[in-house]
Amino acid sequence: MTRKLILASGSPRRREFISFLGLDFTVVKPAVKEDQLPGESPDALVARLSVMKSAAVSDQYPEAVVLAADTVVSIDGQILGKPHDRNDALRMIKQLSGRTHQVYTAVTLRHKEKIKTLCTCTHVTFADISDDLAVMYVNSGEGDDKAGSYALQGRAAMFIETVEGSVSSVIGLPLSETRELLCTFGIIPNF
Repeated sequence: MTRKLILASGSPRRREFISFLGLDFTVVKPAVKEDQLPGESPDALVARLSVMKSAAVSDQYPEAVVLAADTVVSIDGQILGKPHDRNDALRMIKQLSGRTHQVYTAVTLRHKEKIKTLCTCTHVTFADISDDLAVMYVNSGEGDDKAGSYALQGRAAMFIETVEGSVSSVIGLPLSETRELLCTFGIIPNF
């Protein structure tokens, strides 16, 4: 009997990535508060939030296999989540300008008592961004709901000098690692 797969995320990018795997799945957006705990590292934060998201949806659908993820941007040990407003977004883009930052994404797969979580870290280097270009980008609204206030797969690609690690992880779901995780749960064959 095939188990139902639920993607515990409202992210259209994660939905698209899971669809690349040819899987039938349902989307359920989890209701989880995404605050950082005092002293919590970026990798610990994304791991905790992905586990919480998977648990919230698993509680509603106990027979389903639940896939959840969380992504944050970090620079100089500071976590840059989703911007509160356009001024916050502009501050983040200017902070990333001409520098290398880290993008952490954790993925949790849960079925009943079986839970596996993995975390990836990708290093992204931005070119120097003029104030006018930063304002133009922020005003486009593209980064309004994105960690670090940018979307690598969109207009922000013009800022990217290098990516060391998983590009799909920066977009929100490390696809290779997620495929391997789904294999360990028997959701997809291990080719």
